[in-house]
Amino acid sequence: MEITLNNGETLAFQVRPGGESILVLIHGNMASSDQWDLLLEKLDPAYTVYAVDLRGYGKSSYHTPIDSIADLSQDLKLFTDALGLKSFHLMGWSNGGGVAMKFAADYPDQVEKLILLASMSTRGYPVFGADGERLRTKDQIALDPGINMIRDAVLHNNKAFLKSAMDQLLYSKNQPEEDRYDKYLENALNQRNQLDVAHAANQFNISTESNEAAAGTGEIGHITSPVLVLWGKDDLLTSEQMTLEIINDMKNSDIDIHYTVLPAGHAALIDHLEGVADEVERFLR
Repeated sequence: MEITLNNGETLAFQVRPGGESILVLIHGNMASSDQWDLLLEKLDPAYTVYAVDLRGYGKSSYHTPIDSIADLSQDLKLFTDALGLKSFHLMGWSNGGGVAMKFAADYPDQVEKLILLASMSTRGYPVFGADGERLRTKDQIALDPGINMIRDAVLHNNKAFLKSAMDQLLYSKNQPEEDRYDKYLENALNQRNQLDVAHAANQFNISTESNEAAAGTGEIGHITSPVLVLWGKDDLLTSEQMTLEIINDMKNSDIDIHYTVLPAGHAALIDHLEGVADEVERFLR
């Protein structure tokens, strides 16, 4: 399914029919709504679930390049308004957690409960230079060797390189079954916004502290919904430090926060699907 927003972008999405309680899912980087497939199959049918492809990912358009996580939050607002979703639960994985936090801060009346799975920090997802210092500008990030290897792999449709990288970092504990994995890899190859997203994530900072690349906006104080943070102890992409930044920043803003450590890596839906589903359903109930 797809819907064209009034900003000219067209977002593809999936719907898992269910009951009156609504859950909206936001995928991470090098992904799309397809990465939620196992959770869509597993979740209690009491929930109607929407999984969207963000701008520049999956089957969605990328007419206007993004400059910030706020651009993706605004797309989500247009998307949910177009579907008539007045209030709902919101769940974001990895970079999608940043979009979810920004949306919850921008539109607190719409978010009933917020779930962050292996999420980027309230202070963004940092890009570091060779000297260990956080990069500050998009031009600096454009020279980063790791990001350029990914961009080159996408440009040359190098699925083998992406699979090798994902095996090491994303699916470091367990791999998806072959058909699913092939679909996930095709989505990674279809991403059109690698540099823009890396810059946006590096600059993202809704905390009250500087992250070296950007001053904190303090927007975390606008979040009113209860929050569940799920993080895998073997996560090689989202660090424990990033996760503790979320927890500490939210506690300092008097947000009702719940935290669970999972026996999983970054791909918790592959490593510990039943545990994730149980935690999500328990929190939403």
